[in-house]
Amino acid sequence: MSRNSEEQAADMMMMCCASCGTAQVDDIKLKTCTACKSVRYCSIKCQRDHRPQHKRACKKRAAELHDEILFKQPESSHEGDCPICCLPISLDIDKSTMMTCCSKKICDGCVYSYEVRIFEQKLERTCPFCRQLDPKTKEEADRNVMKRVKANDPVAMLQMGLVCYNKGDYDSAFRRYNISAGLGDVAGHYQLSCLYRKGQGVEKDVKKEVYHLEQAAIGGHPIARYNLGAVEETNGRMDRAVKHWIIAATLGHDASLDTLKLCFRRGLVSKEDFASALRAHQAAVDATKSPQREAAEEARKE
Repeated sequence: MSRNSEEQAADMMMMCCASCGTAQVDDIKLKTCTACKSVRYCSIKCQRDHRPQHKRACKKRAAELHDEILFKQPESSHEGDCPICCLPISLDIDKSTMMTCCSKKICDGCVYSYEVRIFEQKLERTCPFCRQLDPKTKEEADRNVMKRVKANDPVAMLQMGLVCYNKGDYDSAFRRYNISAGLGDVAGHYQLSCLYRKGQGVEKDVKKEVYHLEQAAIGGHPIARYNLGAVEETNGRMDRAVKHWIIAATLGHDASLDTLKLCFRRGLVSKEDFASALRAHQAAVDATKSPQREAAEEARKE
């Protein structure tokens, strides 16, 4: 059967109930199988009756759809861009600052340039982004964070979770991470995966760990992607592990690139794929550079 014929057959299947063959008309609405998206039913009864016949194909197609999403290369890392200079934020956490007043992560280049301007013009110290006055004490900074938490800011919620975790309050950390992830913060999913792996505040659960790793990886979290590669390696699925490490290296993740070097020496990665990952990694790192950021780096060394 030709590709066009297969597509036409698939289209015809979507126009009729997969169980009884009833066509969709004005008074009959067909509902798509939520798992495989490839068949439709006119009723729950038809879906249940067709389940034994459809189960194997459904699971196979659902896995294919899941992998299409999982192995799609993210446009950028979960860090995103600096809201001031609009350049990608470095994966090095020491090269950016999270502002407690607005929960914006500002690159060190913009922070340094703003501090120079404040010094030269003798201005009052404010946030480089929202211009709110800088907190003068840690207590004031904490109050700023709590304001953002009460406003359901996912970044602030994550920060409070990290504070709870560092204090050893894993139950509160779990609650904060869970809310942060629910609000769409990718790092919240990554932190949840760590709790499920270590059994802190929750029972150890490999399936939930992998689920949160996948959600974080899909959102562009390179460490989560790297860890997924390690999980696949442990399970003996090196082809999938290598895919994860290539995606993470392309985002600029150094450890993933180092792992790919070892895989290349062992013959697990082709020369072309390794060279492509190497170029993409360098491009991702170069994209985070600017004269302002280099000046901030030099000032930090002095």
